[in-house]
Amino acid sequence: MPSALVPNPALYGVPFTADAFHGMPYRRLGNSGLRVSSIGLGTWKFGFPDTGDESRVDEAAAFAILDRALELGVTLWDTANRYNNASGNSERILGRWFHRNAAERRNIVLATKVFGGMDGTSPNHSRLGRANILDSVYACLERLQVDRIDLLYFHRYEAETPIEESLAAIDDLVRRDLVRHFAVSNFTVDQLRLYQAVANRDFTRCRPVAVQNQYDPLHGEPDMRGVLAWCAEHKVAFIPFSPLARGLLTNRYLDPAQAKAGDRLVDEGTLARDLAGDILPRLRKVAALAAEYSLEVSQLVLAYLLAQPGMGPQIPSATSLAQVTSNAAAGRVCLTPEQLAAIRRAFTP
Repeated sequence: MPSALVPNPALYGVPFTADAFHGMPYRRLGNSGLRVSSIGLGTWKFGFPDTGDESRVDEAAAFAILDRALELGVTLWDTANRYNNASGNSERILGRWFHRNAAERRNIVLATKVFGGMDGTSPNHSRLGRANILDSVYACLERLQVDRIDLLYFHRYEAETPIEESLAAIDDLVRRDLVRHFAVSNFTVDQLRLYQAVANRDFTRCRPVAVQNQYDPLHGEPDMRGVLAWCAEHKVAFIPFSPLARGLLTNRYLDPAQAKAGDRLVDEGTLARDLAGDILPRLRKVAALAAEYSLEVSQLVLAYLLAQPGMGPQIPSATSLAQVTSNAAAGRVCLTPEQLAAIRRAFTP
């Protein structure tokens, strides 16, 4: 009998549809048909530290984290071409992992970003003109060692290039199956409205399905206010970068005297500023609730964010197996309405 006609024993009992993978709940990305892990993985720290690329996680450590993330169902992996001093090294690390684990490619939702100066220094090597979008995607695919990008972001807004030209480039990439879904990052509400209007008129396959802006529950939306509410209204997934406030929203800084070299905010010299005013008392209130609910601070924060209207998956970075394991556990936490209200009060100034 031809092998194609033989049932695969590994698939016996596989459900007709699934809402989780390796125990991790999945959710729709905005109003699209793409489903992503509730907890993803930010990889901006992955690179080759010995080269001076300003990364913090070398290849061996990154591979261990990626292996563990897959085991835990943390399968939305987020990077960008310019991460680590415009070196492309975060993408290269992922590419080397995919080269070794080609059979797992379909299990990963891979996101990257284009816009800034990269792969050249001329004026045509940046912004959102057709040439830079296409050339950047080709270069991303080469570094990532894959044949498609599942979620491509414009890393920021640009006013000079006509939106029609930028979206036409995305439309071509989608038609060729080099890109499957489109998103934007660092956009204001007004800029989102402009893109939505053009997409609705001319490029329905290129409507943004997600927005990646800065957000954490201590500071809210520091620069681009109102985007989370806009996303909730228009069924676009809001994916916050730095949801743990650069590590502030963890157990690590509850006693500032115990902070040490190697902790990010210590190394960056911002700890005193970051804990100034009422921040530390609020952080300790949140920590008390986390202890009451038998959670780590970071787990409480991620679970709280996942419950907010308009909120999409969370993509905290990880520099250790312990961090990616802890973050993954947050994806399975279901907070009660009473707990959510208590957490909201603790975060409120």
